[in-house]
Order: sequence, then C-alpha cells, then structure tokens
Amino acid sequence: MLSHSTSVTIVGFGAFGRMIAAHLALHCAVSVYDRGLPPGQTPAQVRFLTGPQEICGDIVILAVPVQAVAECLREIAPHLRAGQMVVDVCSIKEEPARLMQAMLPEGVEILATHPMFGPASGRMGVAGLQIVLCPLQGKGWRRLAVFLRRGLKLDVIVTTPEEHDRQAAMSQGLIHLLAHAVQTWGERPTIRTKSYDLFAEALAMVRDDAPEVFEAITQRNSHVATLREHLLQTMGPRPLAPLE
Repeated sequence: MLSHSTSVTIVGFGAFGRMIAAHLALHCAVSVYDRGLPPGQTPAQVRFLTGPQEICGDIVILAVPVQAVAECLREIAPHLRAGQMVVDVCSIKEEPARLMQAMLPEGVEILATHPMFGPASGRMGVAGLQIVLCPLQGKGWRRLAVFLRRGLKLDVIVTTPEEHDRQAAMSQGLIHLLAHAVQTWGERPTIRTKSYDLFAEALAMVRDDAPEVFEAITQRNSHVATLREHLLQTMGPRPLAPLE
C-alpha cells in the first residue's frame, strides 16, 4: 500500500493529470511538473515543480499523450535515479512501453498502465473501474497494484502491452471509430429504440475526447487496422450508399 511517506510526481497536468492528483493526494504526497503550467495553477495540496531537475517522486507518472512520450522521456531521464518507478497512462501500450525501455536509465523501474476510464467516465468515482498494468522492469509494481485494488477499489488486470493493444483495439478502438463516424450523421432521430439510446450514450462518452487521444487509439494501435477491415467486410459485399 502507498502511504503519506510515498511521493508521487505527475508529469503533465491536463484533465487526466488533474484527475490523478485529486485521487492520489488523499493517500500520498503529490507534486506536479508541467512546463506549460504557470505557478499557482495546482491545488493547494499539490506541490508545483519548476523544472525536471526537481522530480524526486518515488513514483513518476507520465500523464502526457502518447505523441509526447518520447519528448517527455528525453527531458526527464537525465534527472531520474535508480529505484524510482516510471509509469505511463497512455491509451495504447506497445509504443510507450518500447520508448520507456529504450530511453530510461538503468535501475529505474518501469510500469506501463492504462486506466480504462477518464475524467468523464470516472466523474462519479473510480471504484469498480478497470486499470490495466503491464510490468516491464522491477518488482515495485506489486505494491502499487495492492494500493490500486484496496485503496482506490479498482479492478486491476495484469497483462502484456501486446495483449492489451490487441484487446483494446476491439473494446476501445472500435468504439472510437464508430463514435467518429456516427458524429457525421447529423442530429439524433426522434424515432428510436432503447438500444439506440444506449448505443448513443456509449459513443457520447468518447465523442469529445481530444484529437490526440482519437489518433493514438485508432492509428497508433497496430491491431485496429485489421479490425476495421474485418468490420467493413462483415457489413456486406457491396459498399453502402452515402447518406443523403
């Protein structure tokens, strides 16, 4: 379990970084480094760091888009020490896992993770929601897993980056593709079934995700392209006529 003596540094303080800070600040010391964030923009219980040289958390969480992971690692890697654990929270796992293993210094523990929720789906609390852990280097992840299960009441799934991306192509990539497509169809019909409403509700949960999230999930996950082609094939032998 984590304790108030455990220190966590969150690199990146966007919507998800703020969500992480709000949950973790109740259990341990939290600091934030975001070079685009002016001082004074963090909550009172969160310490603001002015540069990567100040990163000293036992756990360092990269709360940045996958497109920014390489740049982030280049900036912070020279300031990390053996024994620290670096954790990413990107929506795909193979690419950030490869980057962390290649760019982090020797002795740093590495854990790739994917919370299967965001500020919208977790706004009423995260208890019972899934988080995927992909241990890459070190054993400290087990202690963190206990905290996630017992402290935050999350449903912890341990797997590999490859297996995560394969399954997420279906459970997340497909949903984002459908949400993007349906968004172009116009207003919701007045005449509709309950199943349509449930479908629309599910799509609405991801409809307003940032463009970089959509790009990462649908284009940087290598398993999505095959799934998309299979979907098109199963829809029929002939292309559908355009909607008017």
